[in-house]
Amino acid sequence: MRVIVGISGASGAIYAQRVIEALLKSDVEVSLVFSRNGRLVWEHEVGTDPRDLAVTMYGGADMTAPIASGSAQFDAMVVVPCSSGSLGRIAHGLSTNLIGRAADVMLKERRKLILVLRESPYSLPLIKNMVAATEAGAVVLPASPSFYSMPADIDALLDTVVARVLDQLGVVNAVSPRWDGMK
Repeated sequence: MRVIVGISGASGAIYAQRVIEALLKSDVEVSLVFSRNGRLVWEHEVGTDPRDLAVTMYGGADMTAPIASGSAQFDAMVVVPCSSGSLGRIAHGLSTNLIGRAADVMLKERRKLILVLRESPYSLPLIKNMVAATEAGAVVLPASPSFYSMPADIDALLDTVVARVLDQLGVVNAVSPRWDGMK
């Protein structure tokens, strides 16, 4: 499986890091692209050099990258975190950077596109953009952690969202406990 990970400028770069790590453990080929602000947030919140990851990286303005074309046959894309601005541009087909273009490709090719929204509260324009993105074929998956698994630490809490992203991608995982009823 070949997955594009786009990292936009919303807070929550740790979600992207954990999604990438989980994908790599599952032998998924990952291509990575940052928006300009996404890279700044990564540096601030994660603090590692993403070039150390075992992924292929593309510049956010490189419209010649393979991920900008449907003929490159990527299976899916996840934008994590997805800012409200990125979601709005994607929902309306405004390909102002490589994240937007790659997302546009996923939509036009009817491939899986997951937008992990990391914003709150929701304004009416954002809600309308979430509807537009959903109608266009994307999955809007807000980074809303769950608590039924009684997460013991921040990593376990983050993984409740990461597991949902992997589920949407069709990647078999045991990242977070499954609901088994109340005991």
